[in-house]
Amino acid sequence: MFRAKLMKPINPSIVPLTGSVVGFLRAAVLTLAVTSFTLVPDSFADERRSSEGRREPSAAAVANAANADPAKPNALPVGESLKKGIEYLLGQQQPDGGWGQGGGWRQNQTKGGGRVEGKDVEDPSDLGNTAVSFVALLRAGYAPAAGERREAMAKAFEFICRHVEKADENSLFVTPVRDTQLQTKIGTYVDTFLTGWALSEAKGKVGDDAAEKRRAAALDKVVKKIEKHQKDDGSFAGNAGWASVLSQGLCSKALNNAARSGANVSKMALNKDQNQNLAGLDVNTGAFTATVSGASGVLAEPSSAGVSLYREGAKLGGLWENAESNKTRRRDAEKVLADPAAPEPKKAEARAEVKKADGDEQAAQVALKAVAGKLGNAGFVAGFGNNGGEEFLSYLNVSESMKAQGGKEWEAWKPKMIATVTGAQNGDGSWAGHHCITGRTFCTSAALLTLLVDRAPAVKMTGVTLPATGTSIR
Repeated sequence: MFRAKLMKPINPSIVPLTGSVVGFLRAAVLTLAVTSFTLVPDSFADERRSSEGRREPSAAAVANAANADPAKPNALPVGESLKKGIEYLLGQQQPDGGWGQGGGWRQNQTKGGGRVEGKDVEDPSDLGNTAVSFVALLRAGYAPAAGERREAMAKAFEFICRHVEKADENSLFVTPVRDTQLQTKIGTYVDTFLTGWALSEAKGKVGDDAAEKRRAAALDKVVKKIEKHQKDDGSFAGNAGWASVLSQGLCSKALNNAARSGANVSKMALNKDQNQNLAGLDVNTGAFTATVSGASGVLAEPSSAGVSLYREGAKLGGLWENAESNKTRRRDAEKVLADPAAPEPKKAEARAEVKKADGDEQAAQVALKAVAGKLGNAGFVAGFGNNGGEEFLSYLNVSESMKAQGGKEWEAWKPKMIATVTGAQNGDGSWAGHHCITGRTFCTSAALLTLLVDRAPAVKMTGVTLPATGTSIR
């Protein structure tokens, strides 16, 4: 168990980039804007972004965007980009403490399931968008316990806990809302997984002992719901969505972060989740192969919409999360092996734990190397072809894993990632999607989390020698 320290809210003047790097990024943005990462027109009519139906921004947000064109990309230096994005996100918090989608279509559950959009469509707060906003602001250094924006963060924490506490004990839902873009596009139970992640990251940052007990109890309830509905292959019945592999990856974040924060997460649940991360991955070569639902000996996987970036980014993120969690399991096993009084059955169990941790570490390493090898491919990085919330989440998955590993792969990806994300920012500080998840709340939060990846709680993975090539990745 660990207790996270409160961080000072981010100050763009001290973002850890040298002047030369900033200069490079400015040039890179201009170059990338006309090459690999140009936002192509969306030819899919049902995925076109609508600027209508957005909730009215706060007075502060209006003032910040007084002379800005929200639709125009705004390639700012990373520090300014973060500052404007955080100001925008804070300005969109609703009076109830939560966040809505931030515009775009909604699924109409009463009239045939089609989309509805326009200025009269309501955009109430929902748990998924609130949870991801809360995590982004935690990473930026804000917290309910103390400091700037304490009241706003406390209201967000209250919103999250209140919904979990009201949720029933039996279903996998933690919210009564059923029509959000997040649910439709990346999984019916995405709110549950995002909430588990948010409550894990909030450990030690919510206030006094009573608030901490409330956080822990809410997280335990979410974990129990996940474990109760988790299938043997690690997936979840009914977790449908256009690219539900992304919510499966968020489940890995929820379970592993919960385990590392001291919540009662069973080894079985973590192992089942790892089964999904490993599905379709050749642990010797790092090749990702398609899986066929129902094929003999092959796990059924959630949909990836045929987009390699979504599937491989989500699996890579899950493999990294599992490798982090295995560090504690490995340490416990090594203590047993070092204890001369430990009985042989315990030692045998410990040896199995170490062997599994080694295998999981190898899988994370080969997956990272495989994905790193594709990051120079504009088609792979472009995902669906233009930016949606799915792309920003995938950039986060890849970036967290690359940062944890470090080395030349991370150094090559970091400036490319920063240029891509800052180059897609709107003049009002937000990010918006051009297909599928178009709402500005999720897109802005995921973009900010990607730019803030240096603040993610991570431990560098150890080196592993790959049996197929004999190459040591460090």
